Amino acid sequence: MTDFEQTNPANSHPSLDALRETVQLGLPAAIADLSSLVRIPSVSWDGFDPAHVAASADAVKALFDGVGVFESVEIARAPIGSTETLGQPAVLATRAARNGRPTVLLYAHHDVQPQGDEASWDSAPFEPTVRGDRLYGRGASDDKAGVMSHVAAIRAFAATVGTDFDLGLAVFIEGEEEFGSRSFSNFLTQNQAALAADVIIVADSDNWNVTTPSLTVALRGNVAFKLTVSTLEHASHSGMFGGAAPDAMLATIALLATLHDENGSVAVDGLTSWETETPDYPEEQLREEAALLPGVLPIGTGTVLSRLWAQPAITITGIDAPTVVNASNTLIPTVTVKLSARIAPGQNAADAYAALEAHLRAHAPFGAHIAIDNVDLGSPFLVDTDGWAATEAKAAMHEAWGTPAVETGIGGSIPFIADLVTVFPEAQILVTGVEDPDTRAHSPNESQHLGVFQRAILTEAVLFAKLNDRA
Repeated sequence: MTDFEQTNPANSHPSLDALRETVQLGLPAAIADLSSLVRIPSVSWDGFDPAHVAASADAVKALFDGVGVFESVEIARAPIGSTETLGQPAVLATRAARNGRPTVLLYAHHDVQPQGDEASWDSAPFEPTVRGDRLYGRGASDDKAGVMSHVAAIRAFAATVGTDFDLGLAVFIEGEEEFGSRSFSNFLTQNQAALAADVIIVADSDNWNVTTPSLTVALRGNVAFKLTVSTLEHASHSGMFGGAAPDAMLATIALLATLHDENGSVAVDGLTSWETETPDYPEEQLREEAALLPGVLPIGTGTVLSRLWAQPAITITGIDAPTVVNASNTLIPTVTVKLSARIAPGQNAADAYAALEAHLRAHAPFGAHIAIDNVDLGSPFLVDTDGWAATEAKAAMHEAWGTPAVETGIGGSIPFIADLVTVFPEAQILVTGVEDPDTRAHSPNESQHLGVFQRAILTEAVLFAKLNDRA
């Protein structure tokens, strides 16, 4: 059995063999189209050329136009918050359901993270490169492979059953997910009627490994902000006043140290955990996948996956302070850090922020002044796995992969799912994806496993066939 071959499980969909053959035949075109998208450096962050994001949106629109099943395909933008500033361009496509069939909303995003230090890449970040069974490039997996899995699945489904099918389809390919989905809520409000669906597939997650599919059933939320610690009105000579006057770096280090206990577990009153059973995930696997250096010990308590899925985590992701090369013999008056907290499913993001703020103010050492700004909140999410859509999705995964799906949590966050729940409370949300533990999303040498890509396409095509049969 090659990497791309699978046997059919019992009770598989009648169209499975035909869909598998169609997906196989269409795979070279899907990889070529994915490669073309990767060549567009569609970084949505401030400071990067927005023309690239616009070009990416144009390319994605052309792909959905090309499948020939939608009544409308357009590029749309929505304002950010209460401002008149428009967010990055998104692609919106619609096809109405007929004869009582459900409607499926397909979500992915076409923007990407910055490439970072190009010297850390083994090949140019925006030049798609196949090495072995992986396609390398920024966005090759996160999330342009998610975009293409939707496109290729629709192609295969339409080629197999014909274009006159009854299933309703809506598409929302966002252009600023990597920059906080700042216009997401307004986009949903403006296009609520067009995006209304019975099932929402969010193709922006991962799989257990390259041979075992996952349905993501739990996502941690996030609380992020800038924390500024100040102790002096201005810098002072470290020889003249050091030892009596506290510098801001000393105060910052002391304050941040209170966030964790001696095991590295979060020690902030009010941050909660989620009680759940987790699959086996040995420490050795964590060492390999997280790239721990020899001798470095994991932190926290409980099973490894409970620490990643069900407990809070706090990381300092950035710090503004003099660089070593610019260091002078002075007491630093002010230090600013970026604090990123992941919060467990079941906790409200506003409550988690309140707990963090209270802790920091209560533990500020030496009477240091603290200020918090640029607060960003995202709620966690739990999937209702008893719904019929989850049942159908797991069956489709089993049929496409030849292996039963694993229900997993994710340590990362997809905050906009809370917006989807608010606007479409009756919809069943499925969090799927094309990544695997070696994808390295957001990191140098990001890549997409092509076997996973093919099986993700087939999974979605089979799910379309199942839902097209469902009254």
